[in-house]
Amino acid sequence: MSWAANLGLEVPIIQAPMAGVSTPGMAAAVCEAGGLGSLGLGAADTASAASMMQAVRDRTARPYHVNLFVHAQPKLQPHIEAAWVDYLAPYFQRFGAEPLQTLQTIYDSFLGNGAMLEVVLEAAPAVVSFHFGLPDAAQVAALKAKGCLLMASATCLDEAMAARNAGMDAVVAQGYEAGGHRGMFDPDMPDSRLSMADLTRLLVKEAGLPVIAAGGIMDGRDVQAALDMGAVAAQMGTAFVGCVESAADDAYRAALFSDAARHTVMTRVISGRPARCLSNGFTALDQGQDALVPDYPRAYDAGKALNQAAKSAGDGRFGAQWAGQGAPRVRAMSAAQLMAQLKTELTL
Repeated sequence: MSWAANLGLEVPIIQAPMAGVSTPGMAAAVCEAGGLGSLGLGAADTASAASMMQAVRDRTARPYHVNLFVHAQPKLQPHIEAAWVDYLAPYFQRFGAEPLQTLQTIYDSFLGNGAMLEVVLEAAPAVVSFHFGLPDAAQVAALKAKGCLLMASATCLDEAMAARNAGMDAVVAQGYEAGGHRGMFDPDMPDSRLSMADLTRLLVKEAGLPVIAAGGIMDGRDVQAALDMGAVAAQMGTAFVGCVESAADDAYRAALFSDAARHTVMTRVISGRPARCLSNGFTALDQGQDALVPDYPRAYDAGKALNQAAKSAGDGRFGAQWAGQGAPRVRAMSAAQLMAQLKTELTL
């Protein structure tokens, strides 16, 4: 029996857990269509996480998936943060807003987060995945004792091997073309920038775990190609951003269906970690400024504040409009319609 069938999936498609974009309605629709719907909890507090998981369960009895961020604690670098605030000040002023004076750590890591662990254990989703790193041994043991299947994102073989050694049940091969945050365990290390195809083939051969392919997968033919490489499933994010259930705002949707989709940019300036974004006002600030950008998620505090200032002034070009290189092929439809179309394409 295949990995997907063992999990109870009718089709080997995972809707990527896009924090801030995926919704309980989207996740449930994908589950009901036979795929694995997902929630991104990396930006959620415990109350929000519990509420979102309950909202999925209220809509479907099928297996679903949650994702957690396991990033290192940010370094507090007052001089760098002050310089970044100064660098962004003219943009705040352009929108008639006061620049931030200090930055905050706006998201907690799952690592060592007992409160979030208890919330996830209470909900016991079928699959729990991790981005930016790996949970500790006690967290792994507790989740496995609840019957959760565990996955971690990897951008290279070393990260995949670390995932296997930590007790993960599967690994997500995140190609460089994928939208959103790179899952690198250490964003300051050199990035080999392997494509989804090259990384998937490498991990299938060497990692000793089931491999889920991610990056640039937009239609059923792409899914089939990933399966032909040895992947057990395909994870799709950008393909679902255009769905009606997505939490993407009007400016994000407009950009996604514009020329900006053909010019995605890998940048640190929005959040402090490398992430692929639609070409917009924020990515235009990325002029070799890596040394100035504070650590994730403190830089994201400034990024979100600038986006809010811009939106208040009627400019929607400063959001975290995450998208992969497959963005020009996005389709506007419901999640159920997209899943039906993917199934049809898979049988061609």
